[in-house]
Amino acid sequence: MADQFPELDREGLLKLLSVYASNWLAHDGCWFLAVEEKLGLEPAIELDIASWRRFTVAEAGRIMKAFNIPAAGGLDALHKALGYRLYACVNEQEIRREGDALIYHMKNCRVQAARRRKGLADFPCKPVGLVEYVGFAETVDPRLKTECIECPPDDCGDEACTWRFTLAKKK
Repeated sequence: MADQFPELDREGLLKLLSVYASNWLAHDGCWFLAVEEKLGLEPAIELDIASWRRFTVAEAGRIMKAFNIPAAGGLDALHKALGYRLYACVNEQEIRREGDALIYHMKNCRVQAARRRKGLADFPCKPVGLVEYVGFAETVDPRLKTECIECPPDDCGDEACTWRFTLAKKK
């Protein structure tokens, strides 16, 4: 651990967490752009999917271990784990229960907001999101089913994506 970490108060640690999460997102974007520039959009998305297939499982597993989230803990475990993702530090999101479903709504995505500021079309992240959110949820609990309600290239208005998670019914 770096020598300066113990000197940080709560506010300083939260600021550092935000910086780390923003740096992670910036690196992800830089990596993607480098691949897109060299190989094109379709291969970049294909490689992004392969990367997320691995990362989302690692992220979920580390969160579960660090915060004692039980395996196969259903929607409650997923709700808690989603709140600890790196995205929670950089994007405005809402997680709520609706009956027997958990709704995860990305209200403001920094990637899409940056593209909109530059006058660019939304990044078509749905194929990546399908791998990312399914993998995260199934790592938390293999019984969880993931449904994309909307995600670019769908028309999401001024907001970003919305996902629904349900627990598979016993047969």
